[in-house]
Amino acid sequence: MLRALAVDDERPLLEELLYLLRSDPRVRSAEGASDGTEALRRITRALESGPDGPDGIDVVFLDIHMAGLTGLDIARLLAGFARPPLIVFVTAHEGFAVQAFDLKAVDYVLKPVRPERLAEAVRRVGAQLGRPQEPPAADRQAPSIGTDGAAPPEVVVTDRAPDQIAVELGGVTRFVAIADIAHVEAQGDYARLHTDEGSHLVRIPLSTLEERWASRGFVRIHRRHLVALRRIDELRLDGGATTVRIGSAELQVSRRHARELRDLLMRQATG
Repeated sequence: MLRALAVDDERPLLEELLYLLRSDPRVRSAEGASDGTEALRRITRALESGPDGPDGIDVVFLDIHMAGLTGLDIARLLAGFARPPLIVFVTAHEGFAVQAFDLKAVDYVLKPVRPERLAEAVRRVGAQLGRPQEPPAADRQAPSIGTDGAAPPEVVVTDRAPDQIAVELGGVTRFVAIADIAHVEAQGDYARLHTDEGSHLVRIPLSTLEERWASRGFVRIHRRHLVALRRIDELRLDGGATTVRIGSAELQVSRRHARELRDLLMRQATG
């Protein structure tokens, strides 16, 4: 079984890649690194530990475009070692394939990563290491849907009905009622939907949801937060700072949105 290191400086994409790798029964362990320096430190420790050591790494799933050390930089550095881990590039850019294979990459996987495409990359790694194997049919179970805050990323598919948003996780589609969403948090080009049961990460900008759900009572209170007005339990003013409480979550309100939010809440309270 394979020991993998996934490297990507976009946290949602790293979490998604790790989830898919950990769902593959041919992968014994999958750890993550959020930048090239951290990745190089972990790989160096693995090389010092030896191929059979506790920190050993068989394969690195490596993004190309990262701040600081890029994926290509790391691959060039590893080429100088006698027994480096294998490399699979995972990138949104097609134009580096020639360089990647010149650096002896096993595979070149394009984002967004499809589970079946990643599974093929794992198969190629196993074959190169002399461990060719396919997961038994009994082990190919659909991944379970997480509901806590650490749930693996989900990707927006489409709207099945006006009152629902469809999300996909590892090939499994589920439908979340918009009425169950208390607030939404921006995470780069993604948005995390918070419900009473947990959260779901979707690949859609917060600005798009703001426009789409304005008629449903969702209000922008900060560049990072979109909230369901009806779910606000408390508005707090403290030394010029404004926050709202939604359940156990306390969210900051920016100055430019504070007055509008207070007016909306007053109108809601008075009917």
